[in-house]
Amino acid sequence: MAKYKVKLTVTKAECRCGYFRQGQEFVVDDLCPPVCHELWNCAYPYVFALKNGAELDSGDTRKASFDVACPDGGRVVIHGEIIK
Repeated sequence: MAKYKVKLTVTKAECRCGYFRQGQEFVVDDLCPPVCHELWNCAYPYVFALKNGAELDSGDTRKASFDVACPDGGRVVIHGEIIK
């Protein structure tokens, strides 16, 4: 079992289906959060890495966080970060 939890925060919410609202949060522990498949496909590799202790490239630095946009024109953006 991974040792970290990842908090996902919706920072932009213009979903054409109305699934998300800005500021909405999900905590990823053992189960996938209720996020659409398209957005989850983009976020999952980063979530998996963070849950297992990775730091990710972010410009000139490395951070235990990420931002990812929906493949549908970036209508939804989420920020992921480690929580303990």
